[in-house]
Amino acid sequence: MAKEVKFSLVYRDMWQSSGKYQPRVDQLVRVAPAIIEMGCFDRVETNGGAFEQVNLLYGENPNVAVRRWTEPFNKVGIQTHMLERGLNALRMNPVPADVRELMFKVKKAQGTNISRSFCGLNDPRNLKLSIEFAKKAGMISQAALSITHSPVHSVEYYLKLVDQLVEYGADEICLKDMAGIGRPSTLAQIVAGIKKSHPQIKVQYHGHSGPGFSPASMLEVARAGADYIDVAVEPLSWGKVHPDVITIQKMLSEDGFLVKDINMDAYMQVRSLTQEFIDDFLGYWIDPSNSQMTSLLVGCGLPGGMMGSMMADLKGFKAAINASERAAGKPESSIDTLMVKLFNEVEYVWPRLGYPPLVTPFSQYVKNTALMNLLALAQGKPRFSTIDKDTWGMILGRMGTLPGTLAPEIVALAKEKGMEFYTGNPQDEYPDELPKFRKMMDEEGWDYGQDDEELFELAMHERQYRDYKSGIAKERFNKDLADLKAKSGAPIVIKRPVVEMPEFDIDKYIAEHPKALPLQAPAKGKMLWEYDVVDTSKAPTVGTKLEAGKVAGYVQTYYGMEEIIPAKSGRVVAVTAPQGKDVVKGEIVAFVEE
Repeated sequence: MAKEVKFSLVYRDMWQSSGKYQPRVDQLVRVAPAIIEMGCFDRVETNGGAFEQVNLLYGENPNVAVRRWTEPFNKVGIQTHMLERGLNALRMNPVPADVRELMFKVKKAQGTNISRSFCGLNDPRNLKLSIEFAKKAGMISQAALSITHSPVHSVEYYLKLVDQLVEYGADEICLKDMAGIGRPSTLAQIVAGIKKSHPQIKVQYHGHSGPGFSPASMLEVARAGADYIDVAVEPLSWGKVHPDVITIQKMLSEDGFLVKDINMDAYMQVRSLTQEFIDDFLGYWIDPSNSQMTSLLVGCGLPGGMMGSMMADLKGFKAAINASERAAGKPESSIDTLMVKLFNEVEYVWPRLGYPPLVTPFSQYVKNTALMNLLALAQGKPRFSTIDKDTWGMILGRMGTLPGTLAPEIVALAKEKGMEFYTGNPQDEYPDELPKFRKMMDEEGWDYGQDDEELFELAMHERQYRDYKSGIAKERFNKDLADLKAKSGAPIVIKRPVVEMPEFDIDKYIAEHPKALPLQAPAKGKMLWEYDVVDTSKAPTVGTKLEAGKVAGYVQTYYGMEEIIPAKSGRVVAVTAPQGKDVVKGEIVAFVEE
């Protein structure tokens, strides 16, 4: 009898891999019946990852969104699955164990059937509690392998990891090929190994399209025994996202697999509604480059979803690098030349940082270090002159054990700075916090919500939740949308005054103030010198004193606020990014002199 392969629609990840926002709950409720009518999906990825934060950034309740979005699928027996980041749960930084446990209780109560849990370092310690908590809550625990291609990440490496995850109680295994660089034959060997050692374990494959391997990988893992394949639908399939279900369904059917037929009328309705959501407002935050595949990703191994932000980073650094090159009598680099240099530098940096799989947030750490190396080299400084605090946290083992060995120069640099390496369990560094958040809810007079879901949101995303409750989040979102519509010439629903700032000549400034230190944006987003101010252009004035280690400003990202913290004390001598300006990670927002 033919082997059956089932499909999962990654409707959440389709959007996250394309742009900043997810559809609103009213849009999700509209598209759900058409997804069901397609008749080819046994699973739909509905929430997790950035989904909850996006709703908070809208100024809307994410708990309502999850419940209403999962409900129609649960009614017809289509399983829903979420994505969570192990130690980091639904955010970008570590989460206390009691908050992690509450997450699974809440998501199960809201209608999510499966928890896909991954650790960007493949440290099983960071997944153990996710597996235990998911099963305790009554969910299916799907433990994910962060797939990459390196001398360290062998078939044996992954199969040993699977043995540990199954021992912890994982019900299923996902091969999370986030950059799409897993080689088809290697992936097939991993799946075959899992099926041989653990025949009862279901295997699901998730592969992005970026470098072009994914259709071959999907065929090979299916032949090796995979049970589920993640797919997308137009107009968000392919590019840096995922292959389209039509192509994969036809490919597997021709190869003799039992796959469900696709109701093409319903497919066209899903396609039409998805395009309508893009045209409505979501398209304003979709980077056009994400619709393109590129083989350049094969060498550096960066996730395809990072390409848009990475190019923006390069443009932000181009002026500073070129100014240094001119001063040294060297020819200036074009943006294409810099892109190749950055890819090459990522290949240089990655093994020296211990081969962390290039998935959020570790892909950002490696890319940022490579970018700072390019600037250092242009200025005649040694590599690794600048490493940010989060990357140091990864290097020192505070987020888990690195798969590979750190280069001797990195170890020596850490010792030179008086830093200590951590070998304990990362979770032990973050004590329980729910009593603190219960006290906050009581002081504010806020209801804990059905199944304690409001308490969970505060504990998981305190700052974003407070902005949602106060109305600041909705005000910010409406202003952002109005500004983007104004730039595009589309009708404006809400418009607020925006104070423009003259273009800042970074080249000239660097030449005139060679000792000035740049203050850089820690992430891509909107510059907020004052956290709760939306409509003014307040920023530090020339002469303002900034203290090392103290917050100077914020960047509003799609997942929340990132603090801007000066590494050294000094006085502001220039401000290059006004309140409300869109900035990219690493962009210079001010200059400070000691």
